[in-house]
Amino acid sequence: MTSFKKLNTKIYKKTGPVATPDVLYWKKFGAPVLVKEYGPIDYVDFSPIEPYYFSITCSVRIQVYNPITKLVVKNLSRFRENAYGGTFRWDGKLLCSGGEETNVKLFDVSSKGLLRLFKGHTAPVHRTLFLYEKAHIASFSDDKSVKIWDIPTEKEILSYCDHEDYVRSGAVCPAVPDIVLSGGYDSVVKMYDNRSNQKVLSVNHGNPVESILYLPSGGIFVSAGGTDIKIWDTVAGGKLLGCISQHHKTITCLSLATDNKRLLSGSLDRHVKVYDVSSFQVVHTMDYPNAILSMGVSKNDDTLVAGLVDGLVCISRKEEQKITKRQKQKIASFQYLAQSHKSSVDLVVPEYVRQEQSKIDRCFRKFCYSKALDYAMLPYVSKKYPQKTVSVMQELIRRRALDRAFRGRDSKFILQILRFLRRTITDYRFTLILIDVLNIFLDVYEDSFHLMSTEIQTALQILMVVVNKEVQLGNQLTQLQGSIHMLLAGATVSNQHVNNGPHNLMPSLDAQKNFVVNLT
Repeated sequence: MTSFKKLNTKIYKKTGPVATPDVLYWKKFGAPVLVKEYGPIDYVDFSPIEPYYFSITCSVRIQVYNPITKLVVKNLSRFRENAYGGTFRWDGKLLCSGGEETNVKLFDVSSKGLLRLFKGHTAPVHRTLFLYEKAHIASFSDDKSVKIWDIPTEKEILSYCDHEDYVRSGAVCPAVPDIVLSGGYDSVVKMYDNRSNQKVLSVNHGNPVESILYLPSGGIFVSAGGTDIKIWDTVAGGKLLGCISQHHKTITCLSLATDNKRLLSGSLDRHVKVYDVSSFQVVHTMDYPNAILSMGVSKNDDTLVAGLVDGLVCISRKEEQKITKRQKQKIASFQYLAQSHKSSVDLVVPEYVRQEQSKIDRCFRKFCYSKALDYAMLPYVSKKYPQKTVSVMQELIRRRALDRAFRGRDSKFILQILRFLRRTITDYRFTLILIDVLNIFLDVYEDSFHLMSTEIQTALQILMVVVNKEVQLGNQLTQLQGSIHMLLAGATVSNQHVNNGPHNLMPSLDAQKNFVVNLT
Protein backbone atom coordinates (compact mmCIF):
# COMPACT_ATOMS: atom_id res chain seq x y z
CA MET A 1 0.00 0.00 0.00
CA THR A 2 1.48 3.34 -1.04
CA SER A 3 1.27 6.36 1.22
CA PHE A 4 -0.80 9.37 0.25
CA LYS A 5 1.23 12.03 -1.56
CA LYS A 6 1.42 15.24 0.43
CA LEU A 7 0.59 18.64 -0.98
CA ASN A 8 3.66 20.16 -2.62
CA THR A 9 4.45 23.66 -1.31
CA LYS A 10 8.23 23.69 -1.90
CA ILE A 11 7.81 24.98 -5.45
CA TYR A 12 6.92 28.37 -3.99
CA LYS A 13 10.11 28.87 -2.01
CA LYS A 14 11.74 32.27 -2.40
CA THR A 15 14.99 32.30 -4.33
CA GLY A 16 17.76 33.55 -2.05
CA PRO A 17 21.46 34.20 -2.68
CA VAL A 18 23.44 31.27 -3.99
CA ALA A 19 25.44 29.65 -1.19
CA THR A 20 28.84 29.75 -2.88
CA PRO A 21 32.01 28.79 -0.95
CA ASP A 22 32.89 32.49 -0.63
CA VAL A 23 29.48 33.36 0.82
CA LEU A 24 29.76 30.53 3.35
CA TYR A 25 33.33 31.55 4.19
CA TRP A 26 32.56 35.21 4.90
CA LYS A 27 29.33 34.32 6.70
CA LYS A 28 31.50 32.71 9.37
CA PHE A 29 32.31 36.20 10.64
CA GLY A 30 29.88 36.85 13.46
CA ALA A 31 27.98 40.02 14.25
CA PRO A 32 30.52 42.85 14.72
CA VAL A 33 31.42 44.14 18.17
CA LEU A 34 31.03 47.94 18.12
CA VAL A 35 33.60 50.12 19.90
CA LYS A 36 33.02 53.86 20.09
CA GLU A 37 35.92 56.26 19.51
CA TYR A 38 36.08 60.05 19.68
CA GLY A 39 36.15 60.85 15.98
CA PRO A 40 36.19 59.41 12.46
CA ILE A 41 38.41 56.32 12.14
CA ASP A 42 41.17 57.46 9.78
CA TYR A 43 43.18 54.24 9.44
CA VAL A 44 43.19 50.58 10.47
CA ASP A 45 46.33 48.44 10.29
CA PHE A 46 47.08 44.91 11.51
CA SER A 47 50.36 43.75 12.97
CA PRO A 48 51.90 41.10 10.66
CA ILE A 49 52.90 38.86 13.59
CA GLU A 50 50.79 36.95 16.10
CA PRO A 51 48.60 37.62 18.00
CA TYR A 52 47.80 40.09 15.17
CA TYR A 53 47.05 43.21 17.19
CA PHE A 54 45.52 46.04 15.18
CA SER A 55 45.96 49.80 15.45
CA ILE A 56 43.18 52.36 15.22
CA THR A 57 44.21 55.89 14.23
CA CYS A 58 41.60 58.32 15.47
CA SER A 59 41.58 61.87 16.73
CA VAL A 60 44.79 62.68 18.70
CA ARG A 61 45.91 59.10 19.44
CA ILE A 62 46.64 55.67 18.09
CA GLN A 63 45.20 52.74 20.04
CA VAL A 64 46.38 49.15 19.69
CA TYR A 65 43.65 46.56 20.26
CA ASN A 66 43.70 42.87 21.09
CA PRO A 67 41.49 41.19 18.43
CA ILE A 68 40.35 38.44 20.81
CA THR A 69 39.38 40.52 23.85
CA LYS A 70 38.54 43.68 21.80
CA LEU A 71 40.31 45.72 24.50
CA VAL A 72 42.99 48.41 24.19
CA VAL A 73 46.45 47.08 25.06
CA LYS A 74 48.53 50.13 24.03
CA ASN A 75 47.68 53.81 23.78
CA LEU A 76 50.00 56.10 21.81
CA SER A 77 48.97 59.63 22.64
CA ARG A 78 52.01 61.78 21.83
CA PHE A 79 49.99 64.04 19.57
CA ARG A 80 48.73 67.59 20.06
CA GLU A 81 46.62 67.50 16.87
CA ASN A 82 44.94 64.77 14.81
CA ALA A 83 47.03 61.69 14.01
CA TYR A 84 46.87 59.97 10.60
CA GLY A 85 47.89 56.65 9.07
CA GLY A 86 49.40 54.61 11.93
CA THR A 87 51.21 51.66 10.30
CA PHE A 88 53.10 48.68 11.75
CA ARG A 89 56.54 47.63 10.54
CA TRP A 90 56.96 44.14 9.02
CA ASP A 91 58.13 42.75 12.40
CA GLY A 92 55.35 44.42 14.42
CA LYS A 93 57.78 46.13 16.82
CA LEU A 94 57.66 49.67 15.46
CA LEU A 95 54.82 51.92 14.33
CA CYS A 96 54.99 55.11 12.26
CA SER A 97 52.34 57.76 11.72
CA GLY A 98 51.73 61.22 10.37
CA GLY A 99 49.41 63.95 11.55
CA GLU A 100 48.23 67.53 11.42
CA GLU A 101 51.50 68.61 13.06
CA THR A 102 53.27 68.07 9.66
CA ASN A 103 55.72 65.63 11.30
CA VAL A 104 56.32 61.90 10.92
CA LYS A 105 56.62 60.05 14.24
CA LEU A 106 58.13 56.64 14.99
CA PHE A 107 57.03 54.70 18.09
CA ASP A 108 58.16 51.60 19.90
CA VAL A 109 54.99 49.54 20.27
CA SER A 110 56.03 47.67 23.43
CA SER A 111 57.22 50.70 25.43
CA LYS A 112 54.98 53.31 23.71
CA GLY A 113 58.03 55.58 23.50
CA LEU A 114 58.60 58.14 20.76
CA LEU A 115 61.84 57.03 19.06
CA ARG A 116 62.16 59.41 16.10
CA LEU A 117 60.63 62.66 14.89
CA PHE A 118 61.02 63.49 11.19
CA LYS A 119 60.56 67.16 10.30
CA GLY A 120 60.40 68.56 6.78
CA HIS A 121 56.82 68.57 5.53
CA THR A 122 54.91 71.84 5.45
CA ALA A 123 51.37 70.40 5.54
CA PRO A 124 49.57 67.51 7.27
CA VAL A 125 50.96 64.03 6.59
CA HIS A 126 48.12 61.57 5.91
CA ARG A 127 49.97 58.33 5.11
CA THR A 128 53.27 56.78 6.21
CA LEU A 129 54.76 53.43 5.22
CA PHE A 130 57.83 51.38 6.06
CA LEU A 131 59.95 50.23 3.12
CA TYR A 132 60.22 46.44 3.30
CA GLU A 133 63.44 45.27 5.00
CA LYS A 134 64.95 48.75 4.81
CA ALA A 135 65.53 51.34 7.53
CA HIS A 136 63.47 53.87 5.60
CA ILE A 137 60.01 55.44 5.88
CA ALA A 138 57.93 56.91 3.04
CA SER A 139 55.53 59.76 3.88
CA PHE A 140 52.74 61.28 1.77
CA SER A 141 51.62 64.80 2.57
CA ASP A 142 49.17 67.56 1.71
CA ASP A 143 52.14 69.71 0.64
CA LYS A 144 52.00 67.67 -2.64
CA SER A 145 55.24 65.86 -1.87
CA VAL A 146 56.47 62.34 -1.15
CA LYS A 147 59.49 62.03 1.10
CA ILE A 148 61.80 59.14 2.01
CA TRP A 149 63.35 59.26 5.50
CA ASP A 150 66.31 57.45 7.02
CA ILE A 151 65.36 56.04 10.43
CA PRO A 152 68.80 55.95 12.14
CA THR A 153 69.75 59.53 11.24
CA GLU A 154 66.29 61.17 11.12
CA LYS A 155 67.28 62.78 7.82
CA GLU A 156 65.40 63.24 4.58
CA ILE A 157 66.94 61.08 1.83
CA LEU A 158 64.70 61.81 -1.15
CA SER A 159 61.82 64.12 -1.98
CA TYR A 160 59.40 63.97 -4.92
CA CYS A 161 57.21 66.99 -5.70
CA ASP A 162 55.47 66.04 -8.95
CA HIS A 163 51.86 66.11 -7.78
CA GLU A 164 49.61 69.12 -8.24
CA ASP A 165 47.28 68.42 -5.31
CA TYR A 166 47.15 66.65 -1.94
CA VAL A 167 48.88 63.25 -1.75
CA ARG A 168 46.82 61.05 0.57
CA SER A 169 47.57 57.49 -0.49
CA GLY A 170 50.64 55.41 -1.20
CA ALA A 171 52.04 51.91 -1.48
CA VAL A 172 55.41 50.17 -1.44
CA CYS A 173 56.20 47.33 -3.85
CA PRO A 174 56.56 44.04 -1.88
CA ALA A 175 58.94 42.58 -4.47
CA VAL A 176 61.16 45.65 -4.95
CA PRO A 177 61.19 47.87 -1.81
CA ASP A 178 62.77 50.78 -3.70
CA ILE A 179 59.60 51.23 -5.80
CA VAL A 180 57.06 53.62 -4.24
CA LEU A 181 53.59 54.55 -5.50
CA SER A 182 51.75 57.75 -4.64
CA GLY A 183 48.16 58.71 -5.37
CA GLY A 184 47.01 62.30 -5.32
CA TYR A 185 43.83 64.31 -5.43
CA ASP A 186 45.01 65.44 -8.88
CA SER A 187 43.72 61.99 -10.03
CA VAL A 188 47.25 60.83 -10.94
CA VAL A 189 49.15 57.79 -9.62
CA LYS A 190 52.93 58.15 -9.87
CA MET A 191 55.66 55.54 -9.47
CA TYR A 192 59.10 56.46 -8.15
CA ASP A 193 62.34 54.47 -8.13
CA ASN A 194 64.48 55.43 -5.13
CA ARG A 195 67.59 53.94 -6.77
CA SER A 196 67.51 56.46 -9.61
CA ASN A 197 65.71 59.24 -7.72
CA GLN A 198 63.19 59.81 -10.49
CA LYS A 199 59.62 59.19 -11.61
CA VAL A 200 59.34 56.09 -13.78
CA LEU A 201 55.59 55.87 -14.39
CA SER A 202 52.46 58.01 -14.28
CA VAL A 203 48.84 56.98 -14.88
CA ASN A 204 45.59 58.94 -14.66
CA HIS A 205 42.87 57.32 -12.54
CA GLY A 206 40.21 59.84 -13.53
CA ASN A 207 39.14 60.68 -9.96
CA PRO A 208 40.93 61.80 -6.78
CA VAL A 209 42.83 58.75 -5.58
CA GLU A 210 41.87 57.59 -2.08
CA SER A 211 43.78 54.30 -1.81
CA ILE A 212 46.46 52.30 -3.64
CA LEU A 213 47.35 48.65 -3.17
CA TYR A 214 50.08 46.48 -4.67
CA LEU A 215 49.29 42.88 -5.50
CA PRO A 216 51.87 40.38 -4.13
CA SER A 217 53.50 39.75 -7.50
CA GLY A 218 54.65 43.36 -7.63
CA GLY A 219 53.77 43.76 -11.30
CA ILE A 220 50.14 44.85 -10.82
CA PHE A 221 48.63 47.49 -8.56
CA VAL A 222 45.07 48.72 -8.02
CA SER A 223 43.92 52.27 -7.38
CA ALA A 224 40.64 53.39 -5.84
CA GLY A 225 39.02 56.76 -6.37
CA GLY A 226 35.47 57.92 -6.94
CA THR A 227 33.32 54.86 -7.52
CA ASP A 228 35.95 52.98 -9.56
CA ILE A 229 38.73 50.53 -8.84
CA LYS A 230 41.29 50.32 -11.66
CA ILE A 231 43.86 47.62 -12.25
CA TRP A 232 47.22 48.66 -13.75
CA ASP A 233 50.08 46.61 -15.21
CA THR A 234 53.46 48.20 -14.40
CA VAL A 235 55.41 45.75 -16.58
CA ALA A 236 53.42 46.87 -19.64
CA GLY A 237 54.14 50.53 -18.91
CA GLY A 238 51.01 51.33 -16.88
CA LYS A 239 48.51 49.54 -19.10
CA LEU A 240 44.93 49.60 -17.80
CA LEU A 241 43.85 45.98 -17.34
CA GLY A 242 40.34 46.59 -16.08
CA CYS A 243 37.92 48.82 -14.18
CA ILE A 244 35.56 47.69 -11.39
CA SER A 245 32.49 49.83 -10.65
CA GLN A 246 30.46 48.07 -7.95
CA HIS A 247 30.02 50.95 -5.46
CA HIS A 248 27.72 53.94 -5.87
CA LYS A 249 29.69 56.27 -3.57
CA THR A 250 33.37 57.07 -3.09
CA ILE A 251 35.65 54.11 -2.36
CA THR A 252 37.85 54.97 0.63
CA CYS A 253 39.98 51.88 1.38
CA LEU A 254 41.36 48.65 -0.08
CA SER A 255 42.71 45.51 1.58
CA LEU A 256 43.85 41.98 0.69
CA ALA A 257 42.66 38.80 2.42
CA THR A 258 42.66 34.98 2.15
CA ASP A 259 46.38 34.68 1.32
CA ASN A 260 46.09 37.59 -1.14
CA LYS A 261 43.43 35.75 -3.18
CA ARG A 262 40.64 38.18 -2.29
CA LEU A 263 40.46 41.96 -2.61
CA LEU A 264 38.21 43.98 -0.28
CA SER A 265 36.97 47.51 -0.89
CA GLY A 266 35.17 49.77 1.56
CA SER A 267 33.05 52.74 0.54
CA LEU A 268 30.94 55.61 1.79
CA ASP A 269 27.90 53.62 0.59
CA ARG A 270 28.27 51.48 3.78
CA HIS A 271 29.27 48.33 1.87
CA VAL A 272 32.39 46.18 1.80
CA LYS A 273 32.77 44.25 -1.46
CA VAL A 274 34.88 41.10 -1.76
CA TYR A 275 36.45 40.35 -5.17
CA ASP A 276 38.20 37.30 -6.54
CA VAL A 277 41.69 38.52 -7.52
CA SER A 278 41.87 36.05 -10.43
CA SER A 279 38.74 37.42 -12.14
CA PHE A 280 37.92 40.61 -10.15
CA GLN A 281 34.29 39.47 -9.86
CA VAL A 282 32.27 40.26 -6.72
CA VAL A 283 31.89 37.12 -4.60
CA HIS A 284 30.38 38.62 -1.43
CA THR A 285 29.03 41.87 0.03
CA MET A 286 28.92 43.00 3.67
CA ASP A 287 26.78 45.83 5.04
CA TYR A 288 27.68 48.27 7.84
CA PRO A 289 25.62 50.85 9.75
CA ASN A 290 27.46 53.89 8.39
CA ALA A 291 29.97 55.13 5.80
CA ILE A 292 33.30 53.26 5.88
CA LEU A 293 36.54 55.25 6.06
CA SER A 294 39.09 52.51 6.77
CA MET A 295 39.34 48.73 6.88
CA GLY A 296 41.80 45.95 7.68
CA VAL A 297 41.96 42.13 7.74
CA SER A 298 44.32 40.06 9.88
CA LYS A 299 46.92 37.87 8.19
CA ASN A 300 45.12 34.65 9.15
CA ASP A 301 41.67 36.02 8.18
CA ASP A 302 40.36 35.64 11.73
CA THR A 303 39.47 39.29 12.27
CA LEU A 304 37.91 41.94 10.05
CA VAL A 305 37.87 45.54 11.29
CA ALA A 306 36.05 48.46 9.67
CA GLY A 307 36.32 52.06 10.83
CA LEU A 308 33.25 54.24 10.29
CA VAL A 309 32.80 57.95 9.79
CA ASP A 310 30.85 58.34 13.05
CA GLY A 311 33.70 56.96 15.20
CA LEU A 312 32.49 53.36 15.46
CA VAL A 313 34.99 50.52 15.15
CA CYS A 314 33.29 47.33 13.90
CA ILE A 315 35.29 44.25 14.94
CA SER A 316 34.11 41.01 13.33
CA ARG A 317 35.69 37.79 14.53
CA LYS A 318 35.39 34.49 12.68
CA GLU A 319 33.18 32.11 14.63
CA GLU A 320 34.42 28.58 15.15
CA GLN A 321 31.86 25.79 15.28
CA LYS A 322 31.71 24.69 18.90
CA ILE A 323 30.77 21.13 19.84
CA THR A 324 29.30 20.76 23.30
CA LYS A 325 30.33 18.05 25.72
CA ARG A 326 27.00 16.29 25.28
CA GLN A 327 27.39 16.26 21.48
CA LYS A 328 30.87 14.79 21.84
CA GLN A 329 29.47 12.01 24.07
CA LYS A 330 26.73 11.23 21.52
CA ILE A 331 29.26 11.06 18.69
CA ALA A 332 31.54 8.79 20.74
CA SER A 333 28.68 6.44 21.74
CA PHE A 334 27.40 6.27 18.17
CA GLN A 335 30.85 5.38 16.87
CA TYR A 336 31.22 2.72 19.57
CA LEU A 337 27.83 1.14 18.76
CA ALA A 338 28.52 1.23 15.05
CA GLN A 339 31.83 -0.57 15.53
CA SER A 340 30.52 -3.10 18.08
CA HIS A 341 27.51 -4.15 15.96
CA LYS A 342 29.26 -4.03 12.63
CA SER A 343 30.20 -7.70 12.66
CA SER A 344 27.17 -9.10 14.53
CA VAL A 345 24.32 -7.61 12.46
CA ASP A 346 23.82 -8.88 8.92
CA LEU A 347 20.77 -6.86 7.87
CA VAL A 348 19.26 -3.74 9.37
CA VAL A 349 15.53 -3.29 8.71
CA PRO A 350 14.64 0.41 8.64
CA GLU A 351 11.98 1.46 11.09
CA TYR A 352 8.70 2.40 9.48
CA VAL A 353 7.79 5.96 10.35
CA ARG A 354 4.14 6.73 9.87
CA GLN A 355 3.55 9.97 8.04
CA GLU A 356 1.35 12.42 9.84
CA GLN A 357 -1.15 13.97 7.46
CA SER A 358 -2.26 17.54 7.76
CA LYS A 359 -5.93 18.50 7.84
CA ILE A 360 -5.69 19.77 4.26
CA ASP A 361 -4.21 16.46 3.04
CA ARG A 362 -6.96 14.51 4.81
CA CYS A 363 -9.58 16.67 3.10
CA PHE A 364 -8.01 16.04 -0.30
CA ARG A 365 -7.90 12.33 0.40
CA LYS A 366 -11.63 12.35 1.15
CA PHE A 367 -12.41 14.73 -1.78
CA CYS A 368 -13.72 17.39 0.64
CA TYR A 369 -12.57 20.30 -1.49
CA SER A 370 -14.58 23.07 0.17
CA LYS A 371 -13.29 22.10 3.59
CA ALA A 372 -9.69 22.00 2.27
CA LEU A 373 -10.10 25.57 1.00
CA ASP A 374 -11.57 26.56 4.39
CA TYR A 375 -8.45 25.31 6.17
CA ALA A 376 -6.19 27.01 3.61
CA MET A 377 -7.96 30.36 4.10
CA LEU A 378 -7.59 30.42 7.87
CA PRO A 379 -5.92 33.74 8.83
CA TYR A 380 -2.95 31.98 10.45
CA VAL A 381 -2.26 29.98 7.29
CA SER A 382 -3.04 32.57 4.60
CA LYS A 383 -1.02 35.36 6.23
CA LYS A 384 1.99 33.46 7.56
CA TYR A 385 2.20 30.67 4.97
CA PRO A 386 0.60 32.02 1.77
CA GLN A 387 2.43 29.36 -0.26
CA LYS A 388 0.22 26.70 1.37
CA THR A 389 -2.94 28.56 0.41
CA VAL A 390 -1.75 29.01 -3.17
CA SER A 391 -0.74 25.34 -3.35
CA VAL A 392 -4.25 24.30 -2.31
CA MET A 393 -5.77 26.54 -4.97
CA GLN A 394 -3.41 25.16 -7.60
CA GLU A 395 -4.30 21.58 -6.66
CA LEU A 396 -8.00 22.43 -6.85
CA ILE A 397 -7.45 23.87 -10.34
CA ARG A 398 -5.72 20.66 -11.39
CA ARG A 399 -8.69 18.65 -10.09
CA ARG A 400 -11.12 21.08 -11.75
CA ALA A 401 -12.79 21.67 -8.41
CA LEU A 402 -11.94 25.27 -7.55
CA ASP A 403 -15.19 26.63 -8.97
CA ARG A 404 -17.16 24.15 -6.83
CA ALA A 405 -15.12 25.17 -3.76
CA PHE A 406 -15.96 28.85 -4.42
CA ARG A 407 -19.72 28.41 -4.87
CA GLY A 408 -22.20 29.01 -2.07
CA ARG A 409 -19.89 31.09 0.10
CA ASP A 410 -21.01 33.79 2.51
CA SER A 411 -19.97 37.43 2.36
CA LYS A 412 -17.25 36.99 4.99
CA PHE A 413 -15.44 34.28 2.99
CA ILE A 414 -15.78 36.24 -0.30
CA LEU A 415 -14.25 39.31 1.37
CA GLN A 416 -11.46 37.13 2.75
CA ILE A 417 -10.68 35.75 -0.73
CA LEU A 418 -10.57 39.27 -2.25
CA ARG A 419 -8.23 40.55 0.47
CA PHE A 420 -5.93 37.53 0.05
CA LEU A 421 -5.74 38.08 -3.72
CA ARG A 422 -5.06 41.80 -3.27
CA ARG A 423 -2.27 41.06 -0.77
CA THR A 424 -0.59 38.20 -2.65
CA ILE A 425 -1.16 38.60 -6.38
CA THR A 426 1.84 40.95 -6.78
CA ASP A 427 4.25 38.34 -5.39
CA TYR A 428 6.17 37.00 -8.39
CA ARG A 429 6.00 33.45 -6.99
CA PHE A 430 2.19 33.39 -7.01
CA THR A 431 1.16 35.76 -9.79
CA LEU A 432 0.55 33.23 -12.58
CA ILE A 433 -1.51 30.88 -10.39
CA LEU A 434 -3.52 33.66 -8.75
CA ILE A 435 -4.46 35.14 -12.13
CA ASP A 436 -6.20 31.83 -12.94
CA VAL A 437 -7.75 31.82 -9.46
CA LEU A 438 -9.08 35.35 -9.97
CA ASN A 439 -10.58 34.44 -13.36
CA ILE A 440 -12.38 31.42 -11.88
CA PHE A 441 -13.58 33.51 -8.93
CA LEU A 442 -15.00 36.17 -11.29
CA ASP A 443 -16.70 33.50 -13.44
CA VAL A 444 -18.47 32.12 -10.37
CA TYR A 445 -19.68 35.43 -8.91
CA GLU A 446 -19.91 37.80 -11.91
CA ASP A 447 -23.71 37.71 -11.94
CA SER A 448 -24.17 38.39 -8.24
CA PHE A 449 -21.60 41.10 -7.43
CA HIS A 450 -24.19 43.88 -7.80
CA LEU A 451 -26.28 42.21 -5.09
CA MET A 452 -23.43 42.02 -2.59
CA SER A 453 -22.50 44.49 0.13
CA THR A 454 -20.68 47.76 -0.45
CA GLU A 455 -17.61 46.43 1.39
CA ILE A 456 -17.21 43.55 -1.08
CA GLN A 457 -17.65 45.84 -4.08
CA THR A 458 -15.02 48.24 -2.67
CA ALA A 459 -12.60 45.35 -2.07
CA LEU A 460 -13.12 44.18 -5.67
CA GLN A 461 -12.46 47.68 -7.03
CA ILE A 462 -9.22 47.93 -5.00
CA LEU A 463 -8.16 44.52 -6.32
CA MET A 464 -8.78 45.67 -9.89
CA VAL A 465 -6.65 48.79 -9.30
CA VAL A 466 -3.80 46.60 -8.00
CA VAL A 467 -4.07 44.32 -11.03
CA ASN A 468 -4.10 47.27 -13.45
CA LYS A 469 -0.99 48.74 -11.82
CA GLU A 470 0.75 45.38 -12.08
CA VAL A 471 -0.17 45.18 -15.78
CA GLN A 472 1.19 48.71 -16.39
CA LEU A 473 4.40 47.82 -14.56
CA GLY A 474 4.78 44.70 -16.69
CA ASN A 475 4.34 46.75 -19.87
CA GLN A 476 6.93 49.31 -18.71
CA LEU A 477 9.42 46.56 -17.88
CA THR A 478 8.86 44.99 -21.29
CA GLN A 479 9.55 48.34 -22.97
CA LEU A 480 12.67 48.78 -20.83
CA GLN A 481 13.85 45.31 -21.76
CA GLY A 482 13.41 46.12 -25.45
CA SER A 483 15.37 49.36 -25.07
CA ILE A 484 18.21 47.56 -23.31
CA HIS A 485 18.29 44.93 -26.07
CA MET A 486 18.53 47.72 -28.65
CA LEU A 487 21.39 49.41 -26.79
CA LEU A 488 23.29 46.14 -26.39
CA ALA A 489 22.76 45.32 -30.05
CA GLY A 490 24.01 48.75 -31.08
CA ALA A 491 27.10 48.38 -28.88
CA THR A 492 27.77 44.96 -30.41
CA VAL A 493 27.47 46.33 -33.95
CA SER A 494 29.81 49.26 -33.16
CA ASN A 495 32.36 46.88 -31.59
CA GLN A 496 32.24 44.72 -34.70
CA HIS A 497 32.78 47.82 -36.84
CA VAL A 498 35.83 48.83 -34.77
CA ASN A 499 37.29 45.31 -34.84
CA ASN A 500 36.72 44.84 -38.57
CA GLY A 501 38.11 48.26 -39.49
CA PRO A 502 36.70 50.84 -41.89
CA HIS A 503 37.33 48.59 -44.90
CA ASN A 504 35.18 45.76 -43.59
CA LEU A 505 31.89 47.52 -43.11
CA MET A 506 29.66 44.78 -44.59
CA PRO A 507 29.73 42.44 -41.54
CA SER A 508 28.41 45.28 -39.38
CA LEU A 509 25.57 45.97 -41.83
CA ASP A 510 24.72 42.26 -41.96
CA ALA A 511 24.62 42.14 -38.18
CA GLN A 512 22.21 45.10 -38.13
CA LYS A 513 19.95 43.46 -40.71
CA ASN A 514 19.89 40.19 -38.79
CA PHE A 515 19.07 42.05 -35.59
CA VAL A 516 16.16 43.90 -37.24
CA VAL A 517 14.86 40.61 -38.71
CA ASN A 518 15.04 38.98 -35.28
CA LEU A 519 13.09 41.83 -33.72
CA THR A 520 10.34 41.63 -36.34
